[in-house]
Amino acid sequence: MPNPKSGTVTFDVGKAVKDITAGKADYRAEKAGVVHVSIGKVSFESDKLLDNAMTVIKSIEKAKPSTSKGKYLRKLSISSTMGVGVLVNVSSIASA
Repeated sequence: MPNPKSGTVTFDVGKAVKDITAGKADYRAEKAGVVHVSIGKVSFESDKLLDNAMTVIKSIEKAKPSTSKGKYLRKLSISSTMGVGVLVNVSSIASA
């Protein structure tokens, strides 16, 4: 849904379109620390989905507050919209 906070409702339409096509990713986090974000569509190629997922993960890790100590990303699960989640080994991603 369009939302002024995410920049999708604006009078500067050209800038909004340019940002979105450049790869601007918005994600929301619940109070419990659960993050919801879309990394692509089923029609995307697998290497493009992997690239999008790695970009989102790096963005989340970059947004880690300096006051936060310890592991910031504990568990990762990827799923389709209404599908079953598949757990991903977080330690294997950290080295990639």
